[in-house]
Amino acid sequence: MQLSISSLWAFLGLLTLYLVVRSIYRLYFDPLSHIPGPKLSILTDLYEFYYDLVLGGRFLFHMEKWHEQYGPIVRINYREVHIIDPEFYDEIYAGGIRRRDKDPKFITGFGLPTSMVATVGHDHHRFRRNILNNFFSRRSVQELSPMIELRVQQLVQRLEEFHHDQTPVCLDDAYAALTSDIITHYCYGRSWGYLETKNFHSDVREVLKDVTGFVHINRCFPWFTGLMRMVPERLMRFMQPGKRVMFDIQRAIYQHALEEGTEPLTKGEKPQRANMFEQLNDPSLPAEERTLQRLQEEGITLLSAGTETTARALTVATYHLARDNEIVQKLRSELKTVLPTPTSRATWTELEKLPYLTAVVHEALRTAFGLVIRLPRVAPTEVLQYKDYTIPPGTPVSSSAYFIHRDPNIFPEPEKFKPERWIRNGEFDRGLTRYIVSLAYLELYMAFAYLLRRFDFDLHETGPANVRITRNMGVGFTDNYDFKVSAKVVGMVQD
Repeated sequence: MQLSISSLWAFLGLLTLYLVVRSIYRLYFDPLSHIPGPKLSILTDLYEFYYDLVLGGRFLFHMEKWHEQYGPIVRINYREVHIIDPEFYDEIYAGGIRRRDKDPKFITGFGLPTSMVATVGHDHHRFRRNILNNFFSRRSVQELSPMIELRVQQLVQRLEEFHHDQTPVCLDDAYAALTSDIITHYCYGRSWGYLETKNFHSDVREVLKDVTGFVHINRCFPWFTGLMRMVPERLMRFMQPGKRVMFDIQRAIYQHALEEGTEPLTKGEKPQRANMFEQLNDPSLPAEERTLQRLQEEGITLLSAGTETTARALTVATYHLARDNEIVQKLRSELKTVLPTPTSRATWTELEKLPYLTAVVHEALRTAFGLVIRLPRVAPTEVLQYKDYTIPPGTPVSSSAYFIHRDPNIFPEPEKFKPERWIRNGEFDRGLTRYIVSLAYLELYMAFAYLLRRFDFDLHETGPANVRITRNMGVGFTDNYDFKVSAKVVGMVQD
């Protein structure tokens, strides 16, 4: 017994000594010790654990206070540096021949280990991205513009019903149904019919809730994702219902694609446009790239991103436009040049030439933020130099679109929705344009043009708190862990 107590005290003594030595090293001798930052966060990961897991996605906003105290570069934990400086953004996320890996300790948060978003290595990520490059090219998107216009017109018809009944419509759900139907058709060759449901219910959005609900748990406990895969399917359907429904649908499509792939074309029959499953399941790819798990997880990544990012931009913009009739009238006057009547049609090329509409699209993307979570990158062999600070190779360095989009030095009065900020002497600011995905770009042009040319919206039980981002769950949420905008269609333009 005496030996056991002595062993315990010896263990505690060694543990204490280890923690003291480690703390001294991290604070004073670590290669990052010259970079300013809060000492407590450098000493322990419990700081971030508390703000993100206990308080629910608050760490990002606490980092903002650190930057106010320490400046544009902050050592936010013992191994990672965060920088708020638009001029350095391209250094962090450099591409091409400059290698940038993802941080293996961070990407576990997505819970999709075989997807592109969780691919760590620079070369491996580029390989996976190249598989789908042509699939999401502008030319490929343009080929399906009639389908996208058809879905927007379908939403127009649904909104006419809400106008007739004078019942409020949940715009975020309506826009998510639109973007879900577009991205499912784009990826799988057929829409999943969410625009036809009574309340615009979208399984794709349910998946996003599952993913974001576990993002900080997965990151703090990397083994959790593997554990979830061991859970019986019946229990999994209770814990993550959206993801399981999505897997069921994808499994059925996968089997259907395999069966269709074995049937030869009849004489004179043209091959259909390859869907995403066929691209990812190309026999020329290595077998490990064509597993059902990988196809499912890549599908969830693309469907979630293709649904929520664009739907959020539409929702935020409609919220602001419903509060500012001057912008609406200015936009509507411009739209009349290509849409002389509310039922007129226009091509994407025609809409792109409208400067004010383009400015509205850009401002929608800015105020919607997209992903607000920081996305660390690692330069495995390159020394990065930020002003007087040297960042050694292998250091995770991150930034966040949330801070860039709200930088008053770039966007004066960043909280205001001001399309005019994108127009300078008849020229468009370069800004965020290069980061816009063609598919989302086309959806935004079509939706804004047809909906705002035709309808007047009045917000219903919706105020600033409904769109104020206060939680980082990968995407931004409000205090209530949601992002809900409700409105009434109070008018239909006749001329």
